[in-house]
Amino acid sequence: MNLRAEDRDYRFLTGLALGGIVGAGLAMWLAPRAAAEIKARAAGAAKGLGGAVADRYRDARVRVTDAVDGFSRRGQALRDDACDTVVRAAQKVESGARDVQHLATDAKTSIG
Repeated sequence: MNLRAEDRDYRFLTGLALGGIVGAGLAMWLAPRAAAEIKARAAGAAKGLGGAVADRYRDARVRVTDAVDGFSRRGQALRDDACDTVVRAAQKVESGARDVQHLATDAKTSIG
């Protein structure tokens, strides 16, 4: 079977065209799947990253809230201790002033 040069060229071009059509069809058939798969993977990775960030934020928020609550409790305790100290000191001053007043009254009475 001896083919002429024209026929060989025609067959080559026909094979090239059919190969291009089949290749384009396969690309169109596979590309949406690949794009959807890439999109799904990217969405999954973004959700995972978002979840990790949310977890870290929640942990940091809890730690900061606990620290602020601890500082607040300590500050209130110091304030209460200072108030108690001031009240005790005021009571001692008042008691001392009464004692001085009694002494002054007793002194006036014994002199006069």
